[in-house]
Amino acid sequence: MSTTADRSRRLGAKGNRTRQRILDAAEAVFVELGYHDASIVKITEAAGVAQGTFYIYFPGKRELFEELVDDLNRRVRHAMTTASESGGSRLAAERAGFAAYFAFVAEHPGLYRIMRQAEFVAPHQLRQHYDRIVSGYTKRLRAAMDSGEIPPGEPEFMAWALMGLGEMVGMRWVLWHDNEPVPENVLADTASVVARILGVQE
Repeated sequence: MSTTADRSRRLGAKGNRTRQRILDAAEAVFVELGYHDASIVKITEAAGVAQGTFYIYFPGKRELFEELVDDLNRRVRHAMTTASESGGSRLAAERAGFAAYFAFVAEHPGLYRIMRQAEFVAPHQLRQHYDRIVSGYTKRLRAAMDSGEIPPGEPEFMAWALMGLGEMVGMRWVLWHDNEPVPENVLADTASVVARILGVQE
């Protein structure tokens, strides 16, 4: 099975830009209309490409939707990982990662609606979305435990708990708050809960 990296090498820079334009248009159309009412015609019109061009990149609407879920997953993980690398401690890394996640949600509020549609349209991609986030999270938490930075615990459980915290706070204070930045007091409260889950002092 070909990977995203394989496809990117085959397409080249121009092809990848066109492919990303179709994905971006699909995100907007699926969010506005939902999977079943969205059509390839509407997506290609939004992307500014011919229908024939669409089929160079995607076999059909379902495959496009599945790739969109994967694309959003890659981008949100990249945003969180890049931000967390600037943290000097595990807690600082978590704070930076959460802030990056909330910023991503503000920029891509459709993330929530796409993932909810995926439960019915592409359940494998939805499970993979969460598993990929948790997998990287678990490794980093285990490394922090091994180094003595945070107390011993069950890293996978902690990863799911932290991910659930971020998703619910993002939904309540970003998605349902007109995509505005998370208030400082909510960020502070989130950091306090994160510290408790990690078992460290703020």
